[in-house]
Amino acid sequence: MHRSGKSTTSLLITLLLTSTGLLPVSAVFAQPFSHADSLRGSLRPERTSYDVTFYDLRVSVDPATKRIEGTNTIHYKVVHPFRRMQVDLFANMAIQSIRQNGKALAYSRDGNAIFITMNEPQPIGQRRALTIAYSGSPVLASNPPWDGGFVWRTDTTTAKKTNWLTVACEGTGASLWWPNKDHLSDEPDSMRISCRVPKGLTCVSNGKLIGQKPTPDGRQTEWTWFVHYPINNYNVTLNISDYAHITDTYTARDGQKLPLDYYVLPGNVQKARTHFKQVKTMLACYETYFGKYPFWRDGYKLVETPYWGMEHQSAIAYGNQFRNNTFGFDFIIIHESGHEYFGNSLRCADPAEMWIHEAFTTYAEALYVEYTQGKPRAVDYLNTQRKLIQNKFPLLGPSGVNYDQEDTDIYYKGTWMLHTLRNAVGNDTTWFAALKALAVEKQLSIVYTDEIIDFLSERTGVNLRPLFNQYLRYPNLPTLDYKIIAKSTDELTLSYRWVADADGFNLPITVRVGNGDGQTIRPTQTWATTTINSAGKLTIDLDKGLFNTRSVAIE
Repeated sequence: MHRSGKSTTSLLITLLLTSTGLLPVSAVFAQPFSHADSLRGSLRPERTSYDVTFYDLRVSVDPATKRIEGTNTIHYKVVHPFRRMQVDLFANMAIQSIRQNGKALAYSRDGNAIFITMNEPQPIGQRRALTIAYSGSPVLASNPPWDGGFVWRTDTTTAKKTNWLTVACEGTGASLWWPNKDHLSDEPDSMRISCRVPKGLTCVSNGKLIGQKPTPDGRQTEWTWFVHYPINNYNVTLNISDYAHITDTYTARDGQKLPLDYYVLPGNVQKARTHFKQVKTMLACYETYFGKYPFWRDGYKLVETPYWGMEHQSAIAYGNQFRNNTFGFDFIIIHESGHEYFGNSLRCADPAEMWIHEAFTTYAEALYVEYTQGKPRAVDYLNTQRKLIQNKFPLLGPSGVNYDQEDTDIYYKGTWMLHTLRNAVGNDTTWFAALKALAVEKQLSIVYTDEIIDFLSERTGVNLRPLFNQYLRYPNLPTLDYKIIAKSTDELTLSYRWVADADGFNLPITVRVGNGDGQTIRPTQTWATTTINSAGKLTIDLDKGLFNTRSVAIE
């Protein structure tokens, strides 16, 4: 979600090779990994043997006791024959039963992992289902959304002081409150979410509202939502309060109309009506760069929460108190909605590759500024983020463990990497066509780092792999070494080279002398020389790329 790195002071471990290969084994991460991290992050046979096709989650929430109880029926297809499967649910949540075909299944726990022994063979290709009944008090989020858990608050915008419950669980894991295969690589094709709440409260969840009805005793209301698309587990959410409901419509370029639904606290209705007008401009911007909104059947929702925000699919958590930044837009609306395209539609399969979610989405912020205010202003926006880059760890992390990014570079360095690649391509028409093709053609699918590199290289006609390798797989920035080896009244002779970790790094650079026009040079990792026909002070155009410069003494 947001720009908060985990701080650890434990022993260093060597970077593990990812499934996409080529990570330098010399890179180190400060984060230790436990047995529990391996159970959460690894793809063991107990997980890979089945593919989830549908979740049917039914939950009852009691704000008075801060407890939940419910069932999740997991529909799956057998990929490899098995007799033992892993499902995840935090150890503080009690399991009442696990049943298949009306019969109880034996299970054992290993911390937050549940290992279920099947009563009968699971032949390859078969479609089966099992139901887990559970209850408990989910962990409380101490600092949401960075620390996952339930958030119990009170609406103080009116005199009623109604209960206000929300959930955020990215990183910590959806299994903190409902049983599932808690790994990014497997998403259901669709999902139903039914939630019972005390009478008078509204429950807003993901997808499209398909019904609400009182329970037989009249004390609760059951709200049922249906998600028509794949959804990653941490995006599944509940938002419960006495929400006011505001409706609007966005019309796409092809004339199709998208319902916009805003759920806010009753005292904030007028502010929301005005403030949320920027949503339609944003959707038009993203349609330009990334294609139509990818979850059309489920609609687009903003739901007010007591924490800053989260990219919950088709139900964006909004808690920025209706404030715009100095660039005139609400960061939470623009950023979290950008995740609908990168993170929710096009998504990674392992936390190690979370740069895919955050780099492209942070870049979408700059593109929104460019769309509404022009390119120079977008560069100004990028420069506010540049100073936050730390260059301590590679953007790609170790795979197969429950990895939480060490710093915020997947956001700020990630967006600057993409800005750098745009200038390396050197043709905006080509670059933006490739970016849009990536979002549209890979819509609703899991993608991998190497797949993105190959796709953008092919569509732009530029070999972007050495540049991606430098910025993704190494913490250090490339450095441009240069020296003036001759200078006369009207010309300057310049020698230059790249010092970089990635083989073949060859980022083009714009230089200018005095007030003359910029000239593009194409340094490699070998010294080269060029003559610039101008006089004055040499300037390297830093706004077009992410790198260091260094003046080398004349030998």
